[in-house]
This record gives sequence, C-alpha cells and structure tokens, in this order.
Amino acid sequence: MNENRKHIVQFVFLLVGVVYGLRLFYLQIIDTSYKIKALATSSERVVQYPQRGQIYDRKGKLVVYNTPVYDLMVVPKKAKIADTLAFCRLLEITPQQIDSLVARMKKERGYSRSRPSIFMGQLSTVDFAKIQDGLIDYPGFYVTARTIRHYPYQSMANTLGYVGEISQKKLEEQVGSYYSQGDYVGLSGLEASYEEQLRGKKGVKYVMVNVHHVEKGAFKNGILDTTAVAGESLTSTVDIELQQYAEQLMQNKVGSVVAIEPKTGEVLAMVSSLSYDPNLLAGTRAYSRNYNQLVRNPLLPLYNRPLQAVYRPGSIFKLVQTLATLQEGAIKTNSFLPDSGPMKCHKHSSRHNGLHNAIQYSCNVYFYQVFRHNIYYQETGNTFKDSERGLMRWREAVTKFGLGRRLGIDLPNEKRGFVPDTAYFNRVYGAHSWKFSNWYSMAIGEGELGVVPLQMANLAAIIANKGYYYTPHLVKGIGKEEKVLEQYTTRNYVGVDSSYFGVVISGMEDAVRAGTVSYNAHIDSVTVIGKTGTSENKKGQKDHSVFVAYAPKENPRIAIAVYVENAGFGGTIAAPIASLIMEKHIKGYIPKNRKAVEKMMIEKNFMPKAPALPKIPQDGGLNKLVRQDTLAKPREKKPIATARNGTARVVKISQ
Repeated sequence: MNENRKHIVQFVFLLVGVVYGLRLFYLQIIDTSYKIKALATSSERVVQYPQRGQIYDRKGKLVVYNTPVYDLMVVPKKAKIADTLAFCRLLEITPQQIDSLVARMKKERGYSRSRPSIFMGQLSTVDFAKIQDGLIDYPGFYVTARTIRHYPYQSMANTLGYVGEISQKKLEEQVGSYYSQGDYVGLSGLEASYEEQLRGKKGVKYVMVNVHHVEKGAFKNGILDTTAVAGESLTSTVDIELQQYAEQLMQNKVGSVVAIEPKTGEVLAMVSSLSYDPNLLAGTRAYSRNYNQLVRNPLLPLYNRPLQAVYRPGSIFKLVQTLATLQEGAIKTNSFLPDSGPMKCHKHSSRHNGLHNAIQYSCNVYFYQVFRHNIYYQETGNTFKDSERGLMRWREAVTKFGLGRRLGIDLPNEKRGFVPDTAYFNRVYGAHSWKFSNWYSMAIGEGELGVVPLQMANLAAIIANKGYYYTPHLVKGIGKEEKVLEQYTTRNYVGVDSSYFGVVISGMEDAVRAGTVSYNAHIDSVTVIGKTGTSENKKGQKDHSVFVAYAPKENPRIAIAVYVENAGFGGTIAAPIASLIMEKHIKGYIPKNRKAVEKMMIEKNFMPKAPALPKIPQDGGLNKLVRQDTLAKPREKKPIATARNGTARVVKISQ
C-alpha cells in the first residue's frame, strides 16, 4: 500500500515536471511573443535612407547633389522631459513651439505613441552638433540623418524641380509601400519625372539601446541589417553654361527660351523667366516660408512657362500654314496669289508676291490667301459644310506638327496648346452658324490658336530636319550605363514631303539676311534660318516678341524659340537674344564685335509694373492657373470682336 503511494507521488512530481518543462519549451522555443517584447525594449529598427541620385549636365558638370541634414525623432511613449525650459534652450525654441510641434505630430495620419515620429525636421550639421550631447538627458528623443538637395549653379530651377515631404494624398495613392509619413519625394520637374530612378532603395539597421535610448551597438552583429542602395544618377541634356547665359539674357524680362538639338531632340537650354534660386526649396527648415513667398509672387516664378504658358504664335505659324498647304496641293512653291483680302500688310514690294517673298517679309495678305486656299481646296463654295470639312482637314495636318497636343517631354504639367475644331466653333457660334470669315485671323497665327514655347522650338527642329522631329527630352542617360528611354530615339514624321521645305528654308534665310530680322541678330560666318513673330497682346499693352530659328543652315546644331512678353516686334528683341544663344552654343564664345548687342539685350527691361493675376490657392494651384496672356476657351457664346495687330485686322477671342 505504502509502495503504491510512493509511486503515485513520484508520478505526480514527474507529471508536474513534464508540464513545466513543456511549458518552458513552448515559451522559450515556440512562442516568440515574450522574446519580441524583450527585444523591443532593447533594440530599435532604424530606417537607412539612400543617397538620392545626382544630376549632371551634358558635359559632366554636377548640377544637383546631396548634402546631409538631421531629423530629431521622438517615440512619444518613451519621451520624458524633466526640465522643459532646459529642453527649450537646447533646441532654441519656446514652450509654445513645443506645443505646436506636438499638436502637428498628433494630427499626422498613422501617428502612434509607440512608433517614432519627426519632432523637428531638417536640422543642419551645426544645429545637430549643438544638441547632440544634450539629448542623452531626454529619453525617447534621438537623431536620424538624411540628405537634401543642393544646387551649386542656382540655375535651371523650373526644369530641375524640387523635393518635399510627401503629402497624405500621395501617400494613400502610392503603389506598394515604399513611402512612409515624413518621407521626401520629387514634387516637380525632373525630380518628379524620374522619382523612381532617383530615390534609390531604403535599408534597415537594428541597434541595441539602453533605457535612455542611447545606442549601444549593432543588434546581433548586424546580421539582420539591409544596406540602402543609392538612387541612379541622371545625365541631363542641358548645357549648364548655355543655360546660365540664356537666363542672363532673359533677366528683367518675362518669357521663355527653349533650345533643342535637332538631330536628337535633346533640350540644350530651357529658361522660364522669371524664375528662382532652386536652393530656396531644397528641403531646408525655411521651405514652407520660401514656398509661400514664391506662390504669392504675382509674376509666378513657379510657373514653368516653356511648358505651361499658352500664347498666340503670331507670324511664326505662317511656316506651318505654308507646309500644310503645300502638302495638301492647294498651292505650289512658285504660286503667286492675289494681293487682296481683309488684311493689310507690312511695307514691302508686292510685285513679286510669291511664297519666298511672302516668308521673307512675313506678308499677311499672302498667308490669308494661303489659308483660304487650304480650307476651300476641292470644296465647292463658302458654305458651313465646306468650312467644316476644310477646317478639320487643316487641323489634322497642323496637329502632326505637335501643335494642339502634348509632345511628351519628360517633365510634368506640359500643356497642349489649342488648335480649334468644329465642336469648338459650334459651341461659340452655334451649329451651322460660322464659316471661314469668322476665323481667318488664324492664317497669321492669331485668333483662336494657342501654342506653348516648347512647341515653337520643336517647329524649328522640324524645319531643320526637313520633316521630322525627335520627342524633346531633358535626360540624356540614366545610371552608370547612361540608359536612354526608347521613346526619345524614335523619329516622328509630320506628313510633309521633304521637297517642300526648300522654299521655306530659303525664305527664312532671307528673312534674317534682309527681311524682318534686325541686323543685331546676324552671326558672322554662320547662316541663320529664322522667322519672326509679333504676337497680339491685350489692348493698351505692347505685343509679345517671338522668334524661331536654327543654325547653321547645313548640319544644324541648335533649334531655338524665344518668347519675350510685352517686348514688341520679334525681329528687334527675341531675334537678337536667340542669335546670341546660338552663337554661344556654336562658337563657344561671343566675339568682341557682338559685345555691344549682348550688353544691350541684357540691360533691356520689359518687366510689367503691377500685373493683375488670379489669386493662387493655398496648395499652389499651378496646374489650374490661367494666365491673362494665355488663351482660355469661352464658356458662353459671345460675338467675335475685331482688333488691329499692326496694320492687319484680326479676329480676337473675347476674354
């Protein structure tokens, strides 16, 4: 009996031991929850931000690179501030600012007391050095390093764009989970277009920390760490020296310059004037203040005019009109047209009123006839149906030149411009209530037409190539291998036979030699092929100065468009500026005999006194702005008013 009791007791003790053993085995080997909790109090996961890819110009000069800054992070659950005034002195802020920072932090989506949040961002190296030793007294606070952009040339701002903190909307719309609250992302320009290539790949580092959140070394010797991978660098097509020179010529002027290499579509320079120093939006602590000041500037320095400003092209459109009509067969290269119509023309001899002469002297009357021949070619009369068919046939030919649609440059917010169709005129006048006499001013690039400066420069490239263009682009290569995107290596043909370009080029050559172009635009030993334009402005204000050209005549190296608002005749302002930029690119310098012209163009001032521009929403609203000197589609039927442009009567949209 006693023997049995002995075995029972032994069995009970053995059973209890087995149960405890199994429980310990489960807790220590199978169940990792306690291990995770223990590790959480002694280790920390720190995101390693990659170096953002750098940007070089076409000659290898560094135009964008990274410089270090520091974010002061806090884990609210662990944070302890024993002496608030001492903490304020350390960070050089007030108690009220602390309350504001905490309130902002709590409003952020995804805020958690257990996870790190940015308490104060963008500390400089000097600021970090001041607080580094003092942070040991404040558990829950630590510093993490990241980089911001720096622009050594203080140039090319609207093209390069800027980087800023990701918005909640973008965070929610992202594909995947790369970005977190507080991350930085390209918001405009090349920084936005090539964000995926530039951003790199994040890494993670696990570190051991003590109760005061002081780092005590790598966790498990770093076997769980992953290394951040730097973003790919970009080689831009832009020549930074040419860019700076073009910006210098455009100082104290509102407008744009776009220069393209015709044989590749590479953009050599792209100027939006007025602009700003890109370092103002380089992610410093003053970013918000600087951005708000730029947004409130009535001259819109954030507005990228080469892509977003929609202007009437003026007489440069006569080149498109000519080529489209020649291809249609409505006129021939030796056609003499009647010197009559509702338009008057510049003072020149009409005895030889042929196509070459018309281009050389920019004859409004001739191109009225060209347009009329195009619209009514093979039609029976002057009815609505004839006008409708002719208009749509003409529009199809014009859009092949890249007008009225986006060209596809590698920058965001490119505008289409505007080439009207039958639906537009039906909306303005009513169905079957309009014909050619309502919109003949488009013959000379006025009226309802609208183009952006990029399209103007591309037109010069089309003529230089005698019928085709490469999609304009600003990145020559990506990464060490300098990969080129395929869409920028394909020719786009405009549907005009190359044989028709001879008379146009000849007329443009003589326009520069002895036509509408000022002598100040001549380049010694270089044949410039160019066309002036004077784009109608609002009543009481000077017209806009326009010039498109390419050079040299044989083996062209540069095609260019210059648009200067309120500067008057195209041959006297835009043409000399364009010629100086072309000469700088072709020769590498400006000769002494041209220094006087250079000085005169730099000193010219066409700044508006007090432009009345639309109010800008808090978010900037750049994509929704409609400048007063751009075209807006009418929303109601209004009679078309006539106005004079020089000596030519033209149709003007009521604004």
